[in-house]
Amino acid sequence: MQNERLRATMAAGGWTHSDLANATGVDPKSVERWVNLGRTPRRQTALKASEALGEDVHALWPALRQARAARAVSPELVALYDQRADLAVSAFTDLFAQAQERIDVLVYAAVFIHEAFPRLNDLLRERAAEGCAVRIAIGDADSENVQQRGREEQFGHGIESRCRLALLHYRPLLGVPGIELRTHGTTLYNSIYRADDQMLVNAHVWGVNAYAAPVWHLRRSGGGGMFDGYASSFESVWATATPAREA
Repeated sequence: MQNERLRATMAAGGWTHSDLANATGVDPKSVERWVNLGRTPRRQTALKASEALGEDVHALWPALRQARAARAVSPELVALYDQRADLAVSAFTDLFAQAQERIDVLVYAAVFIHEAFPRLNDLLRERAAEGCAVRIAIGDADSENVQQRGREEQFGHGIESRCRLALLHYRPLLGVPGIELRTHGTTLYNSIYRADDQMLVNAHVWGVNAYAAPVWHLRRSGGGGMFDGYASSFESVWATATPAREA
């Protein structure tokens, strides 16, 4: 799995694999493996790299954090974004494209992905055809919780319309083997976009549209962590959701 925190830090500073290899005394192939395969270097090498990059070593390689030390940041946290608008839509679609076993989506609407990436349904079909289980839960436009959310955002009937539009976008996937589409009426505390052991979680802030709320990128690193907590919440909502029907 890619080390996106390391990749972003290197890109921001204009570092190439060769540059960082020279600064740390390793082979460029080693740096490539740190970035593209998520490999963790030896502690001393990691310290040299983090010093050269001007970044906290545990932010780049959470696995180096000693278990007995007090942790201010979860080892599962890959990156934290101030608001969803800071992420390119490719952050979501690339995540889905990498999935081998499962894709789970829990939202009210999230029509921004279809609008910016019209091939989303094709991508999901491709992943399903490769054996990936795809589950999508979108908001029931007639539910009280969805309508309440619209009132809180002072968005009028906008969110209800977006839920209906999301259903129209996803409806062509009904009947595709490996893909399930359901609607739910739960209070949505976070939107969840999962691909195997990685997840983008869009927090919801009262009165604020989701595009202006924070997003954290998680990577599962063991049982019982943040990742599993959000995965469990998806399962709870999914169990209460209603299978979508043909129009």
